[in-house]
Amino acid sequence: MVTLVPVAVGGHVMLGVEVKLPKTTLLTISNDKGYIMCGALDVGLLNERLADRGIIAGRAVGVRTLQQLLDAPLESVTFEAEKLGIVPGMSGTDALLKML
Repeated sequence: MVTLVPVAVGGHVMLGVEVKLPKTTLLTISNDKGYIMCGALDVGLLNERLADRGIIAGRAVGVRTLQQLLDAPLESVTFEAEKLGIVPGMSGTDALLKML
C-alpha cells in the first residue's frame, strides 16, 4: 500500500510518502528541490552513477515513521545537498528547510 500525506515542516507543506512492503516500509518526505528518505536510499549511487542529475537528498537510518524521519539525524547526504549546507548529523527537518 502507498500512502501520500501532507507533512508540515516549518510552516511549509511537503509531501510524505509511505510504501508498505513485505517486512519493511519505505519512507520519504520531499519538496520541490529535494528529499530525505529512510535507509533504503543509496546515496553512493546518487553521487556516483547519477551525479549528472544533481540530486539533493539525505538518508536517515533506523526510522519507522515519517515523524522519526523528520527527527532523526541524517546518516549521509548527496554532494548536491552538501552544497546547500546539509550535512550528516543534521535533522531531517533542518535539511528539508535548507532545501527550500
